[in-house]
Amino acid sequence: MNCKGVIRELSNYIDGALDPLISQEIERHLGHCDDCKMLVDQTRKTIEIFCGSKRMSLPGDVRSRIHAALKAKMSEKPN
Repeated sequence: MNCKGVIRELSNYIDGALDPLISQEIERHLGHCDDCKMLVDQTRKTIEIFCGSKRMSLPGDVRSRIHAALKAKMSEKPN
């Protein structure tokens, strides 16, 4: 397993949704790659913070602008 593989499988690894052999490969990689270990740790912490936060209400005009921007972005044709 290399750094690219860890990044590709990061979400499934954190969710515990990987084949045990792939998880072991990632854990071996994390044993010697401080950058990937930091990425996994920071992603886990971010998820914990986000899940522990309360939902914020947006003012109506902000919500409308966000929805309009998302709708415009989704209707763009790829280059």
